[in-house]
Amino acid sequence: MHDWIVRYWLGAVFSAATGILCWAFHCWRKKRTMQAAIKDGMLALLHDRIYSIYRECARKKYAAVDDIRNLEYLYYPYHTLGGNGTGTELFKRVKSMPTEPPQEQRLL
Repeated sequence: MHDWIVRYWLGAVFSAATGILCWAFHCWRKKRTMQAAIKDGMLALLHDRIYSIYRECARKKYAAVDDIRNLEYLYYPYHTLGGNGTGTELFKRVKSMPTEPPQEQRLL
């Protein structure tokens, strides 16, 4: 009886354990890939919004205080997630813009 258990059941238990481990590794790898894709997508969306704010402020030739606050709200998570230097450069450009419209725009 003991030989029968060792011969058949022990092999079955090890096969099942190997299968479970392979399945768990597959699930872990799939979840990791999905999380990386979500992070990349979030970075792309944040970068797009930062770029849009920069373009709008460059068109107006100034960055209102609300523009800067909104930009900061977007930039810090972007930077924390590992955003590249382009977003940082746009952030710095907007932060260096005047906060009031040029004199000729105020008269209109």
